[in-house]
Amino acid sequence: MFRRILFAHNATPAAERALIYLEHLARQEGAEVIVLHVYQSPERYLSTSGYAALVEQLESVAHEVVSDTVELLQRAGITAMGVVVAGQSTARVIVETAQDEDVSLIVLGTRGPAKVTDLLLGDVSTEVLRYAQCPVFLVP
Repeated sequence: MFRRILFAHNATPAAERALIYLEHLARQEGAEVIVLHVYQSPERYLSTSGYAALVEQLESVAHEVVSDTVELLQRAGITAMGVVVAGQSTARVIVETAQDEDVSLIVLGTRGPAKVTDLLLGDVSTEVLRYAQCPVFLVP
């Protein structure tokens, strides 16, 4: 049923919990997994002297999160690849990557509220649910 799964990993405890479900589901379905991490460069610090080093560190951490997760999944016998994207809208990147990669399921953890309207899910997961064209599996 699910041949390609997109796992949006944001390096939070909820994402780590989602990884447990992802691993089981991918193994049961024989699915390929695409591990995606989206990071945002903090534009408000653009004029500071250490901005380039900050962006470099964010990118380095993003690649480490993805490569560690891909390695863990591959050790479990799951075909996995990683993608790191610098983007302004995390939800938009997740939805566009899901469409571009023709995935049949998106898995992500919910991070908690950023605003009162996002009390149950979080703003990224709410947007992904709203615009995704495939099923979305959320883990709190």
